[in-house]
Amino acid sequence: MIDKKTPIFLLFFLSFFSKAQQYLVKENLDEVIVSSARIDIPFSKNSRSIQIISKEDIKKSGVKTIIDLLQQVPGIDIRRRGSDGIQADLYIRGGTFDQTLLLIDGVKLEDSQTGHHTLNFLPPPNLIERIEIIKGSSARIFGQNAFTGAINIVTKKDIKKNISFQLSKGSYDRTKGNILYGFSNEKNSMLINLNGNLSNGYRYNTDYKFSNYFFKGNFLKKKNPINMIAFFSDRKFGANGFYANPSATEQYEETQASLVAFSSTYNKKKWVFKPKVFWRRGQDTYEYIRGKPEIYRNLHITNKYGFSFDASYSWDKAETGFGVDLSKVSIVSNNLGDHQRTKLNIFFEHRLRLINNLLDISPGFAINYFSDFNWHFFPGLDMGLELNKNLRLYTTVGYTYRTPTYTDLYYQDPTTKGNKNLKPEEAFTKEVGVRFLKKNFSASFALFNRESKNLIDYIKESEEDLWQANNIREINSKGFDFEFFFPFNNISNLSSFKLGYSYLQNNLKNIDYSFSKYLINSSIKHQLVGTYRTKLFKTINSSTVFKFIERYNNESYSIIDLFFQYEFKKIKLDLFINNLLNIEYSETNLVPMPKRNFLFGINYSL
Repeated sequence: MIDKKTPIFLLFFLSFFSKAQQYLVKENLDEVIVSSARIDIPFSKNSRSIQIISKEDIKKSGVKTIIDLLQQVPGIDIRRRGSDGIQADLYIRGGTFDQTLLLIDGVKLEDSQTGHHTLNFLPPPNLIERIEIIKGSSARIFGQNAFTGAINIVTKKDIKKNISFQLSKGSYDRTKGNILYGFSNEKNSMLINLNGNLSNGYRYNTDYKFSNYFFKGNFLKKKNPINMIAFFSDRKFGANGFYANPSATEQYEETQASLVAFSSTYNKKKWVFKPKVFWRRGQDTYEYIRGKPEIYRNLHITNKYGFSFDASYSWDKAETGFGVDLSKVSIVSNNLGDHQRTKLNIFFEHRLRLINNLLDISPGFAINYFSDFNWHFFPGLDMGLELNKNLRLYTTVGYTYRTPTYTDLYYQDPTTKGNKNLKPEEAFTKEVGVRFLKKNFSASFALFNRESKNLIDYIKESEEDLWQANNIREINSKGFDFEFFFPFNNISNLSSFKLGYSYLQNNLKNIDYSFSKYLINSSIKHQLVGTYRTKLFKTINSSTVFKFIERYNNESYSIIDLFFQYEFKKIKLDLFINNLLNIEYSETNLVPMPKRNFLFGINYSL
């Protein structure tokens, strides 16, 4: 039997064996502008818990989906049902999947029906410039749904002439294909990506068929540039045990997701203006018994139209940011009914730079209006102290909230019903952290505390009663996470080692009900992630990822994933080995994850 601790010791050995070697790093993130902030601030000067995953990181990781990459970040928990992210939920620091906000190029992708299908919008890794991860309360920046954090995916802006083809085959009759076309001239540029993915499934009724279409255009580049993104995703999959108990083996689901957005940036002396308009559509069809909709079927169609306008002004010793988000949301459903709501978010932030720019103080607030939940006011404060050019201390405090989804309010089935009288979830958060950035080493540490109330749970008084949504939970969530990155020379090639750890403690207030559906918390208690990347024989890139997870329901497991890539002129050959040790485990709802599996791919670029 393999000792679970052996792999992490191996990673430590591989990294520190070459510690005496000359340090190297190809990228410097010091001056990367964090676009998800209301005020444009370099990463090195930011006083929030923010992590940047660059395009070089993505390339070296070799991942085929962003879901696999985000699982390597401490404090982030992506709970998958099945292979290739058939259905996956995003969690940050012990929050729920509908307490975490996902954005693409600053466009909010929260789902008013349910948070289950937010990750359907993820573009392929080869289209991403960087990923900005904001841990902790972000309601003051983005409004509701950024209860525990937010992730902004920034797509590539530098579009070049390019044509590439990818084809992969692997376990469970998996077939993946991708076609990328890029065009550029002095005035305009565009990028088109077509992606397909299908499999017979790793167990009964887990077959799937995905197709994704992505378009990005940059128009009038030399005058007033206009950026456009358009995305469409179509998913069909067997959902064996995904949403009910494990005995519900015949479930089936189809989802479609659409997004169209236009944005621009205007710079005029000390002013920066960022207008944006967008439309998001979602459709979800669920069958309890596949092929028999007459037994039980749900059909939901949601639409969201929105407009936002951000502005900032640079003073001699300060920056001021303000703006407004306005959107209209609607749902048509055979189960939830037909509903509409109008959302308005007004924000203001002022950043002061004191003591020769060593100290920055950023007070701010957000005012939110929901047509069905009235007005909310959320103040907050960020502070940062630069001890030297490499070391920064920061702290942040603020209020945050989440408005109930339409599922929370109106859902009904033979065992469960919503509650139209629910109140928004609320929390007060505090965080203190330190970040060290240097060309040969980087590290970060954050300590956080979140006091949450009015959290939504499903409860009942007796076995015969229906589960009903209620505001009954009060939880104090506290913990810490750290990460360090160490690039070095391994004989003659660049290598790197990254280690991250997250700890979460949830203190749940006693509940005066006989039965609580989510009393057993499946949040991560301990999370350890190690990544070792190197180049072999100058032509082979390799990546080893080790993950240890221990959850509050006492489930724990260790996973090792391997990646190898051979480069020869315009051809790249990929090999993925997932779950190398063949571990039996589940990430959510007792749905078993695939055991050891393989994926082989070829990439050709013209």
